[in-house]
Amino acid sequence: MTAVRTVVGDVRPGELGVVDAHDHLFLRSPRLPGQELNDASAARAELEAFRAAGGSAVVQWTPYGMGRRAADLPLLSRETGVHVVAATGLHQAVHYDDGTLAGLRGKLADVFLAELTEGIGTSGVRAGFIKVAGGFHALDAHARWTMRAAAEAHRATGAAIAVHLELGTGALDVLDLLCGELAVPPERVVLGHLNRSPDLVVHREAAFSGCYLAFDGPSHAHHATDWRMPDAVRALADAGFGDRILLGGDTTTAPARSVNGGPGMPYLLRRVRTRLEVALGAELVGRILTENPARAFARPSSKEYN
Repeated sequence: MTAVRTVVGDVRPGELGVVDAHDHLFLRSPRLPGQELNDASAARAELEAFRAAGGSAVVQWTPYGMGRRAADLPLLSRETGVHVVAATGLHQAVHYDDGTLAGLRGKLADVFLAELTEGIGTSGVRAGFIKVAGGFHALDAHARWTMRAAAEAHRATGAAIAVHLELGTGALDVLDLLCGELAVPPERVVLGHLNRSPDLVVHREAAFSGCYLAFDGPSHAHHATDWRMPDAVRALADAGFGDRILLGGDTTTAPARSVNGGPGMPYLLRRVRTRLEVALGAELVGRILTENPARAFARPSSKEYN
């Protein structure tokens, strides 16, 4: 038995429907001053627009300490009819002050585990996966610390580990650490932002490991690589890895929301889906949006996780 942990409870993977496998309803970082995603009414409108475009589930990759507003997520999910999966985890050090990081020393894995099994803060909302981050072509001490904690929490729960790859780089180093040294099964790892580094050789090597490859954040600030994304996805599909591909929008700032004039969540279905259908065919794109994320974010139903 497997289940996907949403903010209103566990659901069968097949109930998710069409999934935006990487996005944000709420997000706050000192690196994005004045552009925070912190408006519940705007988040509701964005979910409604996504629903109107045919979407039915959103995986929010906002981790610990970055303004998740976990307590608001169940109401938004119920009001809009969109499943929401929340994250635990930790981003790059640059997104936190020294005091926050110091307070997590020696207990990071315990924090991840508590948010997966008991709830985020006092919200009662339990996270459905773990989000961590690498650096630009490197894994610094902070990244290694967070990934070791993520692996420990994964071993206790079976929860998937999703990885922010800085500008799409460092995928193989991440796999060496998580799946090699730390023995996390590759099918429980999601590599994010591969569209930002359209290296087809690296993509194929990563896919051979058995992990999931997320192409997320199109139409934002990556014009030099966005147009190559269909070719990269087609190359993976032609090599037999169509079942490893995920798609997401990764809306990270208020101006990027569709309700504020940006592409937002609906863009994934309104533009990206139709563009990929030309390259891959509608049947495969349909499976990439439904079956793949359902497998990627499901985990065994177990006593330890409940």
